[in-house]
Amino acid sequence: MLFDGASRGRYSTDASIYQIEPIGVVVPHDEADVVRAIQIAGDEGIPILARGGGTSQCGQTVAEALVLDVSKNLAGVIALDVENRRVTVQPGLVLDQLNAYLRPHGLYFPVDVSTSSRATIGGMTGNNSCGARSIRYGRMVENVHAIDALLADGEKLHFGPLPGDFQAGDISPRFRDVATPLLDLGRREAAEIAARFPDVQRRVGGYNIDALVPGVGSENLAHLLVGSEGTLAFSTAIELKLAPIPPNKVLGICHFPDFYAAMDATRHIVTLGPAAVELVDRTMIDLAREIEIFRPTIERFVDGQPAALLLVEFAGEDGAEQLRKLAQLVELMGDLGFPGAVVEATDPGFQRDVWEVRKSGLNIMMSMKGDGKPISFIEDCAVRLEDLAEYTDRLTRVFTRHGTTGTWYAHASVGCLHVRPVVNLKEADGAVKMRAMAEEAFAMVREYKGSHSGEHGDGLVRSEFHLPMFGQRMVDNFAEVKQILDPKGLFNPGKIVDPPKMDDRRLFRFKPDYRTESLETGLDWSAWGGFAGAVEMCNNNGACRKLGLAGVMCPSFQVTRDEAHVTRGRANLLRLGISGQLGPDALHSDAMAEAMALCVGCKGCKRECPVGVDMAAMKIEVQYQRAKRTGISWHDRLVAYLPRYAPWARHLAPLLNLRDRLPGLAWVSEKLFGFTARRSLPKWRGDVFQPAQAYGPDDGPEVVLFADTFNRAFEAENLQAAIAVLVAAGRRVHIAGAGRSGGGRPLCCGRTFLSAGLVDQAREEMARTVAALAPFVARGLPVLGLEPSCLLTLRDELLAVLPGLESEALANKAMLLEEYLAAEAQAGRLDLKLGGGRDRATGKVLVHGHCHQKAHQTMAAMTTALALLPDVEVETVSSSCCGMAGAFGYGADTYDTSVAMAEAALLPAVRAAAPATAIIANGTSCRQQIKHGSGQEAVHMVQVLRRALG
Repeated sequence: MLFDGASRGRYSTDASIYQIEPIGVVVPHDEADVVRAIQIAGDEGIPILARGGGTSQCGQTVAEALVLDVSKNLAGVIALDVENRRVTVQPGLVLDQLNAYLRPHGLYFPVDVSTSSRATIGGMTGNNSCGARSIRYGRMVENVHAIDALLADGEKLHFGPLPGDFQAGDISPRFRDVATPLLDLGRREAAEIAARFPDVQRRVGGYNIDALVPGVGSENLAHLLVGSEGTLAFSTAIELKLAPIPPNKVLGICHFPDFYAAMDATRHIVTLGPAAVELVDRTMIDLAREIEIFRPTIERFVDGQPAALLLVEFAGEDGAEQLRKLAQLVELMGDLGFPGAVVEATDPGFQRDVWEVRKSGLNIMMSMKGDGKPISFIEDCAVRLEDLAEYTDRLTRVFTRHGTTGTWYAHASVGCLHVRPVVNLKEADGAVKMRAMAEEAFAMVREYKGSHSGEHGDGLVRSEFHLPMFGQRMVDNFAEVKQILDPKGLFNPGKIVDPPKMDDRRLFRFKPDYRTESLETGLDWSAWGGFAGAVEMCNNNGACRKLGLAGVMCPSFQVTRDEAHVTRGRANLLRLGISGQLGPDALHSDAMAEAMALCVGCKGCKRECPVGVDMAAMKIEVQYQRAKRTGISWHDRLVAYLPRYAPWARHLAPLLNLRDRLPGLAWVSEKLFGFTARRSLPKWRGDVFQPAQAYGPDDGPEVVLFADTFNRAFEAENLQAAIAVLVAAGRRVHIAGAGRSGGGRPLCCGRTFLSAGLVDQAREEMARTVAALAPFVARGLPVLGLEPSCLLTLRDELLAVLPGLESEALANKAMLLEEYLAAEAQAGRLDLKLGGGRDRATGKVLVHGHCHQKAHQTMAAMTTALALLPDVEVETVSSSCCGMAGAFGYGADTYDTSVAMAEAALLPAVRAAAPATAIIANGTSCRQQIKHGSGQEAVHMVQVLRRALG
């Protein structure tokens, strides 16, 4: 149970504009915990709020209530019926996890929402979610067969298709007491339902009481719970209908010179029978180009400068038939006046990359910097396709009258476009504009006989508009349904029935009194307008909650499954802290330090979060602020100052290494300095790297080798191997030194100081390094490094710690050795004779990428460099962080988490490798984790290259 201020703060927001602090949070272990919590809350008259991924955009998952988070423990498959294509699951199961489970059976759940990596089935059911392919598969209500759910007194009922002999059947008295008045309502209100519910596919507003109409509706009471947003009952088991995975897919990317033309073309394109027709507008294209992870894909599928794109997918059993339909699409576009305007994607990998951009549409839109954001309040309106072009044109003019613009994307196939006007809700005028635009938009939707709520639900933002959209009688019907199933009004109050005003600023994330404290920061946050602006970039859409092995983010969450240990949870706590909502000095508090403790600084979020929340940098800032106030521990001090004492520690190597040889000394080091006794420390050596100033031919192409602290002190052979490889390639290799003016110490990137929040000391080291390398950089020489965390610091944190032209120049020249070799090979400038060495690797080599390599997209270069080796097959481990993360794995308090991260994928892959397989890991900490966890030696890539030299 979580009742502290930090935990309640983390659960006070979802992906909407709202923030309401809950009474407390329960993370139940099993269904019995849910029943007991509901019973206790019911006895005390405390509202109950079911929560899954917390990604709702309309405020469905925030309330002054007891939150029951089912995403951690109630997330399994209960039963699978392959023959009848049915599966029963717990509500916390994530859609991508379900589909991974179903894939070996050739089945999947076809309601493919864009947030599939973190959307739970319970949340999708409560929301009546739809997805990109609803034109073929429909909404959740068409794909849910039955639901087991708890009522507010804790009694469980089975909601499903009603038997034909309902009145005479063997049905429990409690279920009969619930079902009878509901069916009576369906019969009584049949005409009103037919008159008031819009005849469009995307109608999710209110309750699905049309399911209760005899002879017309499904007469399946589970369908009444679908889309009820947790206001009627608490789902514990959901039975879903499955579909076979289409074996063949093709994608046509239709380009349009103006937005209106794209909207008008949609009604013609759907006649070809596509599985999906999705819109991507110019704003989304331009923003995606600015996001590193999406830029290569955008450049590949966007031809020129279109105003809008329609992604048209055809899918089915017959591959030739899909190709014929794609050809028909090309022909149709020509007939519509757009010849040569279709980019054809038949390669599954290319299609997957294109869809990944579309699926990230919300976060791409929210990547706008500044206080004005594209916000969600009219993004779900749905109209008939014949009205779509005119509707979007008129709505654009509404935005213009209110002095703003809108972003458009998503489900053109069913007339439901996600449109988000740019509004600054920190200002009172923003709320006024939002309401005015909402009222005008919904009036227009009524005129077109469309739906004001077409996919993301009602929540706080749209529930109050049921009255003008459906009329008083229908609103009364919704209230009657609520009274029948939840007479005390305990389940998720304020949604669908009896809602507050959508523009009540007291419910906003940025409330009328929202202010952030001014900080003297250690890092440069000017690109975001300050530290607060960077923190506020988090929109809570929860991409960091993804599970599985796709990418790095967020390794601590993948281990703990706790909201406290995900990028979103940390960002929320930071925002609350710097705005005074957690009390004075929250930024320096133990709660803030605990929230950051398991962040390993992997930088996965910087690359994989579509809005670029860089929690690794934010952790440095938090530690810097705390260190100024309270200092740092002996553990952090020993780690931070390693580059300064390493040069003389080599003289004491035998003495220092006794820590792991004499019984009891490891225990002492854990008690005194916090280094776990369960892991050996790196071995100090007397034969540290002591280079000459330069190596290789005087007339060869010149490079600079940056000798980092870790390889210099602990693995000098890696630097020697790098010199050997570069000299063999005909390079003149310079080893930069600080010289007397730079203190005489070896150069340092400052990484260890940053890990402890000692930004000033890091700045001092960086200044020495920049000065020492400046003459080489001025001559255009590449600066090469071996250790990813050190070299890439010169490309990343250097610019935030020591901004300036000299730092930028160095950052532009800093390269990992593999990047340099790959670039030179691809340019035809690398003559490196490999394959003659007696100890050379052959067969398969297993590669684990350092987190920072992945974050900076350098893994492809590593694969290219290893491809220079003859008779070698490269296999890359699909893994997140290895768990060492510098000194993280040495901490007594973080050791278990470190090992759990490694056991998620890396260590099992290493153990499963054949005995002769070479294990490659370029990160020094990664190599240490592999040795500790598997007993196998991993080497830096450069060692494999050196052994292959003739």
